[in-house]
Amino acid sequence: MTSAPSTFKAGLIQMRTGITPAANIETAARLIAEAKAAGADYVQTPEMTNVMDVNRERLFQNIREEDSDPSLAAFRELAKKHGIYVHVGSLAIKLLPDRAANRGFLIDPQGEIVARYDKIHMFDVDLANGESYRESHTYRPGDIAITADLPWGHLGLTICYDLRFPALYRALAEAGATMLAIPSAFTRQTGEAHWNVLMRARAIETGCFVLAAAQGGKHENGRETFGHSIVVDPWGRVLAEGGTEPGVIMAEIEPALVSDARSRVPSLDHGRRFEVAEPLAEPAHLHLVRGKE
Repeated sequence: MTSAPSTFKAGLIQMRTGITPAANIETAARLIAEAKAAGADYVQTPEMTNVMDVNRERLFQNIREEDSDPSLAAFRELAKKHGIYVHVGSLAIKLLPDRAANRGFLIDPQGEIVARYDKIHMFDVDLANGESYRESHTYRPGDIAITADLPWGHLGLTICYDLRFPALYRALAEAGATMLAIPSAFTRQTGEAHWNVLMRARAIETGCFVLAAAQGGKHENGRETFGHSIVVDPWGRVLAEGGTEPGVIMAEIEPALVSDARSRVPSLDHGRRFEVAEPLAEPAHLHLVRGKE
């Protein structure tokens, strides 16, 4: 029986996805080849790798069902060609003529899909700068948390806005995850405020590595994303971080750091279930006074 490698190299692909899937996949393929040349064993692309388009009609003209999606087929071939794990952060996958899934895929070095994950939390928000997002109008949310085995540990799959729901990450860690994938297309405004601190918090809370490939810059559809693809270790240290331009961010991952961090702060072993009590109808001192009557 062979033991798992003591370290591996992760490559995060930072993109600026446009409205034409074929052009986006060509860009992703080039950057994946760069990551492989730099020694990557695992490569992750960002949320919405295949297309970003605010024009709903054109979006549905350009996307396909999973079985016939050329983007997914291309990534399966790339994983096989390079002999690496390719984690497609997410693709827009058609479910119905007017409904899609925001779906991530983990593909093994043989080109086989070993895990799928549909984004659970939908980003529906109006921002102070006038930007408005209604992800639930286009995408059907998932309802199942997913983990998958890699040679170096157990990977929890999430996508972007999931980052703001810490219970999901604790559940993944309690289910055995030692690494958390958070491929994203964070807005510039929210990213500047919260991206780094939330990524570090999720790593610290769970004692996991966090791997987050991101979209960055001003997109063809007019949207601006934050970029700053990031790798964080289980103690909350940033191992690598990008800027706003497309490219490859590399980091060496040492899985043994997970058990080290968890032994120093064993909070995963100390969690307790609890109930939240209803507030008292009247201040407590009034109840005490009445108790003397």
